[in-house]
Amino acid sequence: MRWTLVTGLVGLVLTLSLTACGGSSQNSASNQTVQRDADLYAIDQIERVWHKASSTKNVDLMMTLWAPDATFDNGTATLTGKAEIRKFFETKAAPFQPVNHWLSDTPAYKIRTTVNGDKGTLYFECHYIDTKTQKVAAVVGADQNVQKINGKWLIVSSAAATPILRP
Repeated sequence: MRWTLVTGLVGLVLTLSLTACGGSSQNSASNQTVQRDADLYAIDQIERVWHKASSTKNVDLMMTLWAPDATFDNGTATLTGKAEIRKFFETKAAPFQPVNHWLSDTPAYKIRTTVNGDKGTLYFECHYIDTKTQKVAAVVGADQNVQKINGKWLIVSSAAATPILRP
């Protein structure tokens, strides 16, 4: 009985060892795919947080998306660093102004995301809907370079554009 138990355990250990060795390249490729999918998901969350922040006029939430030395070309100026970017959202960005009651949305089919290691890109459009009139008040595009910094995906550069709506 004891001999059978020892033989069974040795067989189990050998089987597990061979399975682990034989599957290492497959596991590595699988892990890379899982990591890539996780990174694409994390980058996509930037768009979601952006729209939540702009819909709720939450500048603090918006600033969680930006790297400390990020740049933001808003069409009229290039802002550098979180302090300048924050000031723009607080004082000039239309969605954050008290007179505007807008909800921000983006058509999912217009989101484009790439990842390559710890760098990536993100493009989306903001369709700002006036809550009183239920009409589109503004449409802006954001073309961004993102980077994983200390384990978090952040915007390192952003360029705003005005997309053309087509009927």
